[in-house]
Amino acid sequence: MVSNLFETLIERKNTGAVKWDYTGEIFGEKDLLPMWVADMDFPSPEPVQKALTERIQHPVFGYTGPPAGIYDSFTGWMKKWHGWDVMKQWILFSPGVVSSLATAIQAFTDPGDKVLLQSPVYTPFFDMITKNGREVVNCPLTLSENRFTIDFTDFEDKLKSGVKLLLLCNPHNPGGRIWTIAELTQIGELCHKYGVIIVSDEIHADLYMPPFKHVPIASIDERFAKLTVTLSAPSKTFNIAGLQSSVIITENEEFRKKLKAVQERNAFHGLNLLALTAMDAAYREGEEWLTQLLAYIKNNIEITLDFIKRELPDISCMYPEASYLIWLDCRKLGMSDDELRKALIQKGKLALEPGPKYGPGGEGHVRMNIGCPLPVLMDGLQRLKKAFS
Repeated sequence: MVSNLFETLIERKNTGAVKWDYTGEIFGEKDLLPMWVADMDFPSPEPVQKALTERIQHPVFGYTGPPAGIYDSFTGWMKKWHGWDVMKQWILFSPGVVSSLATAIQAFTDPGDKVLLQSPVYTPFFDMITKNGREVVNCPLTLSENRFTIDFTDFEDKLKSGVKLLLLCNPHNPGGRIWTIAELTQIGELCHKYGVIIVSDEIHADLYMPPFKHVPIASIDERFAKLTVTLSAPSKTFNIAGLQSSVIITENEEFRKKLKAVQERNAFHGLNLLALTAMDAAYREGEEWLTQLLAYIKNNIEITLDFIKRELPDISCMYPEASYLIWLDCRKLGMSDDELRKALIQKGKLALEPGPKYGPGGEGHVRMNIGCPLPVLMDGLQRLKKAFS
């Protein structure tokens, strides 16, 4: 049974895993349980492992192009999982979503231009804007009934200020929100009104928890499709982040030309052969594995929320509508971010992502990765309790 596979404790130390081998260096203390960086402690799907094994048994690893069926496997996946008819010609490959963010910023803006984001949000959104010499314009998310919402008055005011590009995170990281069709429509209408290009990071799209369902913003309206670049990847879904494979999708031919020109300027000419092999196998044969994975993660979510409600009532959790990441609001504990960090590391021996990394609105929060076998999760929850006892 696949579910039993998710229970298996896999030793990842001494494999170069950032999560397990670099935690001490990053957090300044040894012997911490790492529940921070967003990869899972589960084996990747068996069809992916099999495809990689078969490929490396061929002794030549020369220059490699996309396998013939990879476009069909990806477009078929997008149609079945997200109801979106993606054409082969809309697709560009990229080593990762963060690389794609940088490529889009370079393709569609000039140094000094304004780029909009909504904090708290995935840290590289800030990094890719500032490291490329653009100006961050922030439209902070607001909290309503323990869910992130968008202040559309502020959003429109920011767009009016001369913003060229919106970096949209859907599903949202770290909050796990799936923006509704109504919210996405309002975003699209306003961006269309003010001529703002949308770059939508949809890397967690496949990890939605029913009854919630992800909708790509480019699939809602032809006008939105023409102004949107969608970033997707098998890395979070199938736990193959180390293979560095992702996809850029845009219906807009002019956008594709600009994106490709930047990629060529930066000497990117395609994915490595194992990235292509894994991507093709994952989208072609990974559905059964993912279906069972999502059931396992959903159970982990319920256990986590129940434990924290019972044992740590001063901490509140957002229910992640997509992903295996949980955003914990620790502000009622009355501790500074430095005190939270020290308690987690020194008392709990637990490594979580500190909220301030995600920008304004992240203060007093931490992000916890529960994509792990249940025994590891229970260990982590007890450490969390110990940290704040």
